[in-house]
Amino acid sequence: MELVAPNHPLIDHKVTLLRDVATDSPTFRALVNELVTLLAYEATREVRVQPREVTTPLITTTGVELSRPRPLVVPILRAGLGMLEGMMQLMPAAEVGFLGMVRDEETLQPFTYAERLPEDLSGRQCYVLDPMLATGGSLGGAVQFLVDRGADHITCICLLAAPQGIEYLRTLADSLGVPVTLVTASVEETLNERGYIVPGLGDAGDRLYGLAQ
Repeated sequence: MELVAPNHPLIDHKVTLLRDVATDSPTFRALVNELVTLLAYEATREVRVQPREVTTPLITTTGVELSRPRPLVVPILRAGLGMLEGMMQLMPAAEVGFLGMVRDEETLQPFTYAERLPEDLSGRQCYVLDPMLATGGSLGGAVQFLVDRGADHITCICLLAAPQGIEYLRTLADSLGVPVTLVTASVEETLNERGYIVPGLGDAGDRLYGLAQ
């Protein structure tokens, strides 16, 4: 697995604002949108393209366009939805699927409770959006799900990633035999005893959308 953590002052600045407990939900959403667009620039360096002939005002030349089948963007519900707009601003021609993952509190294993994806993902590049990589269970379950359906190249985009989750995903990726890249704005210090990322930014879903009572 390849780990990409871009070193850029604008990324660091936006992460700092996201961490601030005083940042309200509207501002938080706007910051996530901006941050994901920056991360998506790095995440799409290996996106597949094909030649395309184009006529300019002066001559006909050859450029490139996204290959078919189109890359598939997969936000993990619900917090991953907050990252979707930033990704689609950079790659509007991509297709979008949805995946709901949750952890079984008895087995502690992730399971799928909802999905809207093609049955056959053979030949597809997938971009998985999940704000927080903590233990790695949910993101790992999503990667496994996509590979089982035939995806042959997966890039995961996370705002923050804990070392424990990175190692979990690395071990899983090595066992799958499919190229997996993790792009994150920040490699964090650790997880606390409750499994929360430290220093972190709290629950990304709650901070994006509020806590529904």
